Amino acid sequence: MPILLCAGIFAGAQEKNDSLSTKDIQEVLIKFQKKKQFADHANYTFDKEALEKARHSKDLLTTLPELQLDPISNTVTSIKGGKILFLINGIEASDNQIKSIAPLNVVRVEYFDIPPARYSQRADTVVNIITKNPEVGYSYGADVTSALTTGFVNGSAYAGYTKGKNDFGLEYSINLRDYDNRQYRKIYDYDLNGTHYRSDLHGKDHFGYTDQDISFRYANVDVGKYTFQAKFSINPNTYFSKGKAESIFQQGGQSQNDASVSNSNSNYNNPTLDLYYSKNLGKKDELSLNLIGSHYTTNSSQFDHEWNTADNTDVFNNEMNLKAKQTGIVGEIAHTHQFEKGKLSSGYRISSTAISNDLVNLLGSSHYDVNYLEQYLYTEYSGKWNKLGYRLGIGITNIHNKSAETTQDDWAPTPKLVLSYDLAKNQSLRLTTDYTSQSPWAEALSSNVTQIVPNIYRSGNPFLKPKHTFRNNLTYSFNNKYLDVNATAFYNYLKRDIAQFYLFNNDLNGFVLKNINADYTRQAGAQVSGNIKPFANDLLVIRPFLQYSSILLKKNDGAEVKNNYLRNGFSLNSKYKSLSLQYGFVIPVYILNGAFLSTNENANHFFANYKLKEWSFTAGMYWIGMPSEYKTKSLPESLVNYSAHTQIFNNKNMFVLGLSYDFSSGKKLQIQKKLNNSTAPASTF
Repeated sequence: MPILLCAGIFAGAQEKNDSLSTKDIQEVLIKFQKKKQFADHANYTFDKEALEKARHSKDLLTTLPELQLDPISNTVTSIKGGKILFLINGIEASDNQIKSIAPLNVVRVEYFDIPPARYSQRADTVVNIITKNPEVGYSYGADVTSALTTGFVNGSAYAGYTKGKNDFGLEYSINLRDYDNRQYRKIYDYDLNGTHYRSDLHGKDHFGYTDQDISFRYANVDVGKYTFQAKFSINPNTYFSKGKAESIFQQGGQSQNDASVSNSNSNYNNPTLDLYYSKNLGKKDELSLNLIGSHYTTNSSQFDHEWNTADNTDVFNNEMNLKAKQTGIVGEIAHTHQFEKGKLSSGYRISSTAISNDLVNLLGSSHYDVNYLEQYLYTEYSGKWNKLGYRLGIGITNIHNKSAETTQDDWAPTPKLVLSYDLAKNQSLRLTTDYTSQSPWAEALSSNVTQIVPNIYRSGNPFLKPKHTFRNNLTYSFNNKYLDVNATAFYNYLKRDIAQFYLFNNDLNGFVLKNINADYTRQAGAQVSGNIKPFANDLLVIRPFLQYSSILLKKNDGAEVKNNYLRNGFSLNSKYKSLSLQYGFVIPVYILNGAFLSTNENANHFFANYKLKEWSFTAGMYWIGMPSEYKTKSLPESLVNYSAHTQIFNNKNMFVLGLSYDFSSGKKLQIQKKLNNSTAPASTF
């Protein structure tokens, strides 16, 4: 469902000790707004006015230069895109947990644009909210945002209670989409066995999903001695699509009018238990353990039927049913030692995902089991010498994937170097270089096959190999009361990059769209992002993001594919007393994906928010004057000349209203969890 889950509008020198005493925390409370830049992250503190205006810590996060509120998902996102991981005192936190923190209890926010080793394979950005020490207290709240004329709902509720060493939390969230007017045109043009074929489809479908998250957590904390947390969660998810299309199917010099239906459904549940324990071993050492277990039951189905409208003869039938039982286990152990001038962090993580598949598709019935195992061993040292901050890390990653067709075993070193130099009080230069290994995702490794149109199929590829990425970034940071910006030059080299291509299949006598390993992908460019405050306050804040990229993909047969683009995102934000306004827009550009060029999602959104004590009222209009729109076209190198244009007219000029209530009393007990993991997502096709 990435077409709906849109993006937003668009450890070097660390503190001496992460486990601070009450006295220490009170001493670092700062009465004015400030940014302090380190090698891999920046520390942000907030002035009294900002703390008093915010209802919860989520409001504070949206004031950071590269973060903003995405009005579509109602979550905090990065203006640069990519995955963002939120922590509270080192523990992975949900959106509801962030809202449960009263602003006056926030000491600072650590913004890691270069994630520490333990997070580097899981997130592009890490945000850690540091809070005051615990007291007895409680918090609760709820919010809902809904469109008035179509199926669009975001809702959540949370409650937390702290007494002594014990903390209890209960959270619920729901995202519902139900759109009945998605229209598309797709063209497939190709030569097969000496004959020219063309399918020109015009269709409309009704689709949607419901994604829920329910969790309960309990923590027992003795500050300075130990931390224990148990968290149970479940994430029910359903998706459906029902479509009809008309097409002109040409074969050689003949053509016919066809009609088709296409229906798909999927659903899963994933009860998950997350256990965490850490213990201080003296004043300078800490040992942490994390164990997570989850179990998915996934059901997926797809039915496609195309026929000739003149005589009702079948052109093709495609029916797929998949039932998968998936068990995931993640275990990690980590140790930290604080030296006088630096910090040493080491750890070992192992994750295993076992999937049992019962599949019925156009090739018949089958049962097969797969197992994906990944191990990660790391150690890193961070510190500072005069104006030079540094972080040196070394690790090794082992990926062992076993499918019905093959077994793969891949070992790769994962070194990392981060250097920073203070050019002036408000300027710094940072260099990052690292090498990582990434396993293909479960769907890409699947052996499933489905038919799309006559002679065109889609399948997974169990023979995919892990890709290795060598990344290099040089970043210049500057901040004062008017500007807080980062300018970055980058060069990335992806060995065995994974991309989609059409391949001819003898058994099917047609073309199959599948993921394959390219020889390599090379990407170079520069980007600028941050905050501009013309009046040195929040009355007007301009947040631009510009990224120029030049990409070259080389296939194993020696063919090269090139693409240059200028990705962009802009937002204008204004705050005056209790009223805040935000306007954002994106100009879509074509970005290379294997044999395709695809546009990112367009945006033209405006919304206003008014706060009244514990209440908040929101109104907005999304995709003003336009539907959400997605375009894809194949490159000349593709065996199939393909183009697609999809528009969701339900969200054109979509007007939404929102209401929320948040209340907290006392200080919230937030534990300091140094390990944060999750099992693999559900395997669907």
